[in-house]
Amino acid sequence: MRGQACNRNRLLLPLSVQIVEPEIGDVATDGMHRRASRFPFLAERHAGRKSFVKDHLVIGNARRRILRRWLDRLYPAASPALRLACRAQHIRRWEIPRSSFPMDRAGYHRWRTRLYTLHADTAEKILRDVGFDETTIEKVRSLLMKKRLKADPETQALEDVACLVFLESYFADFAARHDEQKIIGILRKTWAKMSETGQAAALTLKLPPQAQRLIKAALDPSSQ
Repeated sequence: MRGQACNRNRLLLPLSVQIVEPEIGDVATDGMHRRASRFPFLAERHAGRKSFVKDHLVIGNARRRILRRWLDRLYPAASPALRLACRAQHIRRWEIPRSSFPMDRAGYHRWRTRLYTLHADTAEKILRDVGFDETTIEKVRSLLMKKRLKADPETQALEDVACLVFLESYFADFAARHDEQKIIGILRKTWAKMSETGQAAALTLKLPPQAQRLIKAALDPSSQ
């Protein structure tokens, strides 16, 4: 049993690569990984989209590193299923651009739900292909579908780290492109999805003054 557990733990590193973007052909062996980005193959399959795919993979890899950092910081005892779900949080997201749905509130929710399904389906296939048990697979699916948010501590943990990545790395640029009242509304919804642990971590972020001002306005009870 000890040997099986060791082998399963070793699988976590290959999956941290495979679940990122299996089509790129990244591999890992005995704790050491080598990246073999097969862009000629991608160029064949996605004619005219080579640079598009490459750019999205670079962005995606950076996002996953930040997700893992926050998970390790806030939830160091995270289960293997939660760690796998964290790695698959945005897997193949570039396949379904926001523009493929109406640019309204209903369209946004449809797009987000479709992404949840894409992430869960892709992660399930990878986990099944490498021999993970059904319990782990179903748990990862549940986490990626954001089921039982607020009720399931691990779903909440995944949501916390996702919100923190948005606030830390993308919020300032996003806010600069949109109406202030819209941004304040988004911040309030983001804040409501987070646990007290996530909210406390968010208040420690070192953000530009304008971003800090917007967060302060969103949290001001007198303006709600």
